[in-house]
Amino acid sequence: MNPMLTIAVRAAREAGRIITRNFNRIDRLTISDKGSNDFVSEVDRNAEAVIINLLREKYPHHAILAEESGKQGADDYIWIIDPLDGTTNFLHGFPQFAVSIALKIKGRLEVGVVYDPVSEEMYTACRGEGALLNDKKIRVSGRKGLNGALLGTGLPYRDFRFTDNYMGMLKALIKDSAGVRRPGSAALDFAYVAAGRMDGFWELGLREWDFAAGALLVREAGGLVTDIGGGERYLETGNVIAGNIKVHNAMLKCILPHLDSKLTA
Repeated sequence: MNPMLTIAVRAAREAGRIITRNFNRIDRLTISDKGSNDFVSEVDRNAEAVIINLLREKYPHHAILAEESGKQGADDYIWIIDPLDGTTNFLHGFPQFAVSIALKIKGRLEVGVVYDPVSEEMYTACRGEGALLNDKKIRVSGRKGLNGALLGTGLPYRDFRFTDNYMGMLKALIKDSAGVRRPGSAALDFAYVAAGRMDGFWELGLREWDFAAGALLVREAGGLVTDIGGGERYLETGNVIAGNIKVHNAMLKCILPHLDSKLTA
């Protein structure tokens, strides 16, 4: 196994242990607001600290971009960390959350790990080597279009400027698909697309740490990830479409009429 993937998997498991140990004591956790509908708990911070400490032990000069502690250092190697993607789910006892760790080298995603500590499912990918679920190869679905497709999304909850645009996209996509799901963890949504459990996914306003690892998983599983206008700036804009190639393109066709120029800027 790639040594950088090995340490990322180890860090994800350690963070997962912290998360699961606290899942039955949610009422005793210290929780604070980062913003409107945006929460952080001591579990997020402790899990992030464990991940960073393990990465620093092995790669002390690498830079870090983490949800709770921000950017640390400057280097061609940048670890992108979400210690608990789906904090709101976690705080409500809703078992849909994950640890997400990605490595970007000279601006290109090279390693991605998404770990579901409840199901103990470990999704991993290295650029050019495919995607795995618990060490078994996974592929995006073979769905040929929106007919019968199961789609995932994320409803606006923090930034409501583009709610009308989003609702137009939802109306356009829901009528031809088999249904739309909103589980609440973008990292797992991308992992499910990579594993063929969902055929496509779109969301507005994601942060890089939410889906960097997941984006690599989808691409390495044979899928396509673009920004909301079909371009390559998805990590910058956070407005993203992912799926197998045919479903992605069908989704893009439905989404384009509902775009605002600020969504692709």
